[in-house]
Amino acid sequence: MPSVAAVERWDVVVVGGGPAGAAAALAARRTGASVLVLDRADFPRDKVCGDGIAPEALDVLAGLGVDAAALTAGYAPAPRLSLRSPGGATVERATHRPSAVVPREVFDARVLAAARDAGAGFRRHAVRSVTPGPDGVDVDGVVRAGVLVGADGAESVVRRALGLARNPDDRMAVALRGYAPELPGQAGTQVLVTTEQRWPAYAWSFPLGDGRANVGYGELVSGGANRAALVEGLHRLLPGVEPQGLKAHRLPLSTGRPRQPDGRVLLAGDAASLVNPMTGEGIFYAVLSGALAGHAAAAGAGAGAVHRRALRRRLGGHHRSASAASWISRWPAVMDAAFRAAAADQRVFDDVVALGLADGRLTARSLVAAARNLRPGGPV
Repeated sequence: MPSVAAVERWDVVVVGGGPAGAAAALAARRTGASVLVLDRADFPRDKVCGDGIAPEALDVLAGLGVDAAALTAGYAPAPRLSLRSPGGATVERATHRPSAVVPREVFDARVLAAARDAGAGFRRHAVRSVTPGPDGVDVDGVVRAGVLVGADGAESVVRRALGLARNPDDRMAVALRGYAPELPGQAGTQVLVTTEQRWPAYAWSFPLGDGRANVGYGELVSGGANRAALVEGLHRLLPGVEPQGLKAHRLPLSTGRPRQPDGRVLLAGDAASLVNPMTGEGIFYAVLSGALAGHAAAAGAGAGAVHRRALRRRLGGHHRSASAASWISRWPAVMDAAFRAAAADQRVFDDVVALGLADGRLTARSLVAAARNLRPGGPV
């Protein structure tokens, strides 16, 4: 074991260098803290994801001093979104603000580089043990943090060290992602197709702007699908698409998020089960929760309580709406009605997009519009 003198001491140690971890490092540096980011991989590295970046995620990073335009440079904006409901209702409209589609290999490296430029240290290190104490958090016996931020993804070592269980299968999704040529006429349009089969399930095609698209298919783990079934679902919803490099990943949904504990260990992003249960979107949640964690770290031993309150204040109402919408959407007819309402009214469309991709809420306008578009035979 190393001697006490050999243990490095940092105000904030962040486990995970993805968007949540890099945002935490950026926010902590703005408080003057010394910050070390640990990740098991060097950057750039691939990350299985849909690659869609909501403008609200870029807003958070801009608020941390990052040039948002530099993060998406070289990739064309996606100003339109096409949705198809389980029953075949379709809507395609311009979104309130364009999204971006940037491969995570590129995006994550750029955000981490911004954190390093801001003064955060980085080291490749696979964290194996995290031991909280009254005066700090020990990491593998070699690093000691005043506050530790766990931003290490769906299989978080930090979360396990806190004794927090993984999400149950009905609050965990699994998805496959690869790359293929854009769909005919797709340029600038993100495509999301839902299905009744093993509902809730959906496929997507998000254009990168260079003739390629990130394509994939996801559903709840509790659906019991194996890899072959996931590939079949993708081909059924996006016929003719033959993606290369298909890889699978798990999505711990926000309907199963744990309670942020008190103390010096904070959770952000996928480690905190911050994935939208309607769309699988997680980058906005990641950078926002990371930023909140980085700011909360200044509270030292009180950081956990500060972070928990900040998350509740910033996302509590949204999470209640997203959870309610996820429960309501168990009836595909409701989704059909909501998509028909969005096709008829730009304001309803904007409400739906904000709920699924950012921090929007269920609005009376959207609920009334969906109710009016229910067809005979749907749920009462």
